[in-house]
Amino acid sequence: MLLEQKGRASFGRKRMALSQAAPRRLMHTRDVRCQGFLREDGLWDIEGSMQDIKTDETPSPGRSAGRVAAGEPFHLMRVRMTVDLDLLIHAIEVEIASSPFDGCPNISDSYQQLVGTRIGKGWSRVMKERVGGVQGCTHVSELLVPMATTAFQTTWHARQQLQEGGDGKSSGNGLVNTCYSWSENGEAVRRFIPHRFIEAEQNT
Repeated sequence: MLLEQKGRASFGRKRMALSQAAPRRLMHTRDVRCQGFLREDGLWDIEGSMQDIKTDETPSPGRSAGRVAAGEPFHLMRVRMTVDLDLLIHAIEVEIASSPFDGCPNISDSYQQLVGTRIGKGWSRVMKERVGGVQGCTHVSELLVPMATTAFQTTWHARQQLQEGGDGKSSGNGLVNTCYSWSENGEAVRRFIPHRFIEAEQNT
């Protein structure tokens, strides 16, 4: 990471390990997994899954069984989203394999409303308009957020090569001020995007 040095963020490493945990018992685990794949046809598949597992049996009156056994998924959602290099969504599939109510899978097809939309600025608003509230599933919609980031990360190098004429170099303008390390006053911008670097004012 970068450290503050001489008025700007500079390269360095400061490790902050978690403290030793207090005596405790595991009650719940949420696993979120996102992967990106390049298809033979040139499109990109982004797959995500979200699973909630509890260590105790849990009442679930909305299910036929009326309960969820310890160690079985309380929630299990899977999504496959197909995009191109412009992050335009060509196809989407939603599977609600385990849910609090037997009827939850009925909303899966609602996510077809996202086909034809583009991941990027304003996409969260579009998603809320089309599949928010009773038009969608809270947990599927939550899963789409890290999937969108995964789509960006998966296609990043290919998009940069295309935008920069195939040499793999990037102007990096879109990174400036997006986080601590890419501060316009920081060492990363000074080194990699010098035309955007602004020297921090020195306190006197």
